[in-house]
Parts: sequence; structure tokens; C-alpha cells
Amino acid sequence: MIVALVKEIILRKDELKNKTIETIYFGGGTPSLLTIEELQLLIDTIYKNYTVITNPEITLEANPDDLSEKQIHNLSTTQINRLSIGIQSFFDEDLAAMNRAHNSEEAKKCLSATIGSFDNITIDLIYGIPKMSNQRWQQNLQIAFDFDVNHISSYALTVEPKTALANFIKKGKYPPVSEELAAQHFKTLVAETKKQGFIQYEISNFGKPDYFSKHNTSYWQGKHYVGIGPSAHSYKGTHRSWNVSNNAKYLKAIQGGKLPQEIERLSLNDRFNETIMTGLRTVWGVSLADIERDFGRDYKNGLLKNSEKFIVQKLLKKEYDIHQDKDILKITEKGKFLCDGIASSLFKI
Repeated sequence: MIVALVKEIILRKDELKNKTIETIYFGGGTPSLLTIEELQLLIDTIYKNYTVITNPEITLEANPDDLSEKQIHNLSTTQINRLSIGIQSFFDEDLAAMNRAHNSEEAKKCLSATIGSFDNITIDLIYGIPKMSNQRWQQNLQIAFDFDVNHISSYALTVEPKTALANFIKKGKYPPVSEELAAQHFKTLVAETKKQGFIQYEISNFGKPDYFSKHNTSYWQGKHYVGIGPSAHSYKGTHRSWNVSNNAKYLKAIQGGKLPQEIERLSLNDRFNETIMTGLRTVWGVSLADIERDFGRDYKNGLLKNSEKFIVQKLLKKEYDIHQDKDILKITEKGKFLCDGIASSLFKI
């Protein structure tokens, strides 16, 4: 698999021929299981075949049970300068419900060890867990604050089909997910992170100044990217592509010098809808001038007309952004928890 990843990186180098690589992200699956030598080989291959800025953000996703003190130290000797750790919760009952491999003690031990070696750390936390009281959710957040992490990504619990949690809920052994509870937790999340100096720069992402995720921000701002490996997605403005998810088919194609991918051409409506969805989720909002430039005046006028009812309800606001020197459409504090639903109402079908 590593040999195939290296080959795909080389095969696709012309896709970003005139672009500069600003971020590299090892994510999906469990990349922390790779050896330092394997990670270094992949990084070296990128540097040899692409133009990379002087200090790129290089992130590695990891679970607490995969990060021993030795592994953390070894990772700190590479160019990797940011860790994304899937904590999810600091309480064993929550972790058991989500069928996580680690426990709360491992999560805390991992963070203690990591903070000594890495400055740029983000952790994932899940809210809306049925048996999690608001008090316990506040305790979860306080533990994160006490570790002085600079970035938190936090998402509402979703129950995927054919998982242990789905089975527990179906059999009545565990309460179903409550949107009301999730909304209460989200409100607490926004308030408590703000008190600690975090900026909610995207609906689910909270960072201290200078610690926003550059990689994820590039997605929301519509920058081009190349995804390497089975199931990996790529984006190039007018189209997106994705690799086959089957490992054997992926390996066979790459060994034969072919890219095992499907390509989807994006219509003007597709691109407009994605711009609205991603833009409204961020602190930067949707630039009305950019909408007119990229899609035309009719799209801008239609957007403003469809936004009126949400502006009246104080879920959206239109304002002048002095930093961007543009009029923008932006989600309000009241509208944040409903953001995706509001955005979909503004889509062009």
C-alpha cells in the first residue's frame, strides 16, 4: 500500500503543476499506525514532486491508544507539526457507548505526553450523546481547557447504521439521539469556548488566534486539493474525483500505472450550492461580490431574495466586512445550530 501511495503521488504531480502546496494532511483511517520511515517516505515524495511552501501545515490524525510516548517523540522529529487527536470524550461511559478503543485515562495520558512535544494540537469532542448531562459536557470542555489545547473540533453524535450504538438503540438498551439535547450542548460549547478565547471560525471548529486549521480552511474557501489512496477525494474547481474504495482494485490499478478514479463534473448550480454551504458555516461568510463574479448577477439577486425571510428571523445577516472590504451574507449566533438547513434552503435546484 505504501508503494502504491508513493506511485500515485508521482502519477498525479501535474494536477497541481502551477500550484503551491500549503498543507499536507494524513487522515482517514488510522495513519498513526504507519512507521516513522513510512510517513517520512510519503512526505519526501511530496517534496520531490510538488512545490511546497517553506513552512507547510502538516497534520497527522491519531487515536489516543495509538500514541505512545515513544511514538509521540518520534513524530516530533519529522516535519509533522500538527496532531489531530480523536478524544471524543473524557468519560468512559461515553467512550463505551461509541465503542471507542481507548479509555479516559489513555486520553488524558496521551494529551499530557503530546503537549510536551507539539504546540499545534487539535482534539475532537462529541456532543449530543444521549446519557451525557449538560454538566458532564461542561466537564468535558473544562478538561480540554485545562490541558490548554489551542483547537477543538466538535460534532453532534450521529448514529451510523450497523454500528454497536445503532444496535443498542434499536434494542432499547440505549436512549435515542435527541436534537434538543444536542442543541443545548451546542449552546454550551459556543459559550464556554468563547470565554476561553477560542474563535468559532467554522460551525464545528474552534481555534485560538493563529491556530485555525489551514487545511480545513482551504476546503471551505474552495481551494484545489489532491487526495491520495483508496476512497480519497480530490477537487479542482469545475469537477471532483474520488478513488475506488476497494483496496485490491486500487492496488491493481496503481501497479498498472492507472488512476482508479471516478470524475464528477460540477454544474454551475452544484458549485453555487457548495459555495453557500461552506461559506455560511465560516466566520468569513459568503461574499456577495464573489457570488456575482463567479455565478452572475441573477444568482446574487436570487440569493438575496431567498435570504430575506432568514434575515427577518435574525438567522442570517447582511453586513459590510471591513477586513474583506466586501458585503457578506453571514449566519447569526441564533442561526448557527440551524446552519445546514438554512443553507440548503438557499440552494439552486
